[in-house]
Amino acid sequence: MSERVKEILSWYASENPGTLTNLARVLNHGTLAGTGRMVILPVDQGFEHGPARSFAPNPDGYDPRYHFQLGLDAGCNAYAAPLGFLEAGAAEYAGDIPLILKLNNHDSLAPDGSNPSPSLTGSVQDALRLGCVAIGYTIYPGSTEFRYMYEALRALTREAKANGLAVVVWSYPRGSGISKDGETAIDVGAYAAQIAAQLGANIIKVKLPSDVIEQDAARKVYEAEGVPISTLAERVSHVVQSSFNGRRIVIFSGGGKASDDKIFDECRAIREGGGFGSIIGRNSFQRRHDEAIKFLSTVMEIYG
Repeated sequence: MSERVKEILSWYASENPGTLTNLARVLNHGTLAGTGRMVILPVDQGFEHGPARSFAPNPDGYDPRYHFQLGLDAGCNAYAAPLGFLEAGAAEYAGDIPLILKLNNHDSLAPDGSNPSPSLTGSVQDALRLGCVAIGYTIYPGSTEFRYMYEALRALTREAKANGLAVVVWSYPRGSGISKDGETAIDVGAYAAQIAAQLGANIIKVKLPSDVIEQDAARKVYEAEGVPISTLAERVSHVVQSSFNGRRIVIFSGGGKASDDKIFDECRAIREGGGFGSIIGRNSFQRRHDEAIKFLSTVMEIYG
């Protein structure tokens, strides 16, 4: 156990030994083991966006086992997916890579307009049965369905931690309460991270923040206090600061398919801003296997 991992685990002193052990398993697995940084492979896009949009660019990805192998070959800290994908490979890859079961999902066919309301598609008992280290759950601050999501997350968090699992929260602002630009605004992104931390997340996943300020009340404070947000590294630092002054693990989404240089520059900004790493899905599994391994190796070199 490295001193850095010991330090991170000390921030979660109220958790039971099982939860701490499972956090340590994530932090001590793969290429970045022991560094306090992490790269997680998430593959929930088949449910969220549909199979062709997700896997046609790399047809090997239609096979759930491909993603287990990709995460393993690339040296990722963990692999996250919905129930079906994990069930299709958990036995074959038992013990090979830490697994995170995504407990709720939203599909692009859902007629919920601008206020997403994801469905519960798995359980804590499913996560235990599959040998997972953690559950994952998405909240959409800004949606009119926020109360249901927050209350459901709190109940699942209590159950998960009582059974020694860690909790990963995808906190994605979206809904009629905010504008499209506001979904990645720095004040909204920092707020979303704070909400996830307050709801008990051990690991928080948010989008990279832009320099937009959505809320007028927040703009006054940012300007009056001179909060530095002009560079991406500064904005990352502010989001981390907003997560209990950096005492919660905060990782950032890789987003849609983008150029290698753009992703690498973003990773450098995350590192410089004190972020803990990335959770990169489409930019990983939509590439052919060898290309994905090379790409993820570079990401890990940046964080290492």
